[in-house]
Amino acid sequence: MRRGYIQVYTGTGKGKTTAALGLAMRAAGAGMKVLIIQFIKKRRCSEHKALERFEDLITIKQYGEGFILKRKPSSSDIEAAKAGLEEAKQAIQSRLFGMVILDEANIAVNRGLISPDELVGLMEMKPGTMELVITGRYADEKIIEKADLVTEMREIKHYKEKGIKARRGIEY
Repeated sequence: MRRGYIQVYTGTGKGKTTAALGLAMRAAGAGMKVLIIQFIKKRRCSEHKALERFEDLITIKQYGEGFILKRKPSSSDIEAAKAGLEEAKQAIQSRLFGMVILDEANIAVNRGLISPDELVGLMEMKPGTMELVITGRYADEKIIEKADLVTEMREIKHYKEKGIKARRGIEY
């Protein structure tokens, strides 16, 4: 790959993590090593099982204590996010990966687990050939400004409104 860019997937609609995972699969298909760091998330989902099949190219690590949109972050939430941020710094500096995905990093910023400036600093560390992907609703304006590509997923209609619960293999 000649040049890597910074991509941000944000918004209240479904598909941010799914888009990033699709990029990871595409990158692995091209022989690229990928690191996925999941902030906030703690639960092992179907994508973890699928990605195990590509463990030689895709590594996924979780740094979270569970979803925090409806609760106040705890000190362990903050510690986990800081550990994820440090892992991301080391990965970026190592240059071992062609793609680094920071899943739900925008939520980590929005909820005060890491600062916008810390995430911007990470973005500035990115080597020229690395692709950096950041997901999560509520992307900070500083993140949007620094990114090369920003896609907003906007919910127009969702079956959850009809009482349909999250389904294994689709939402988790």
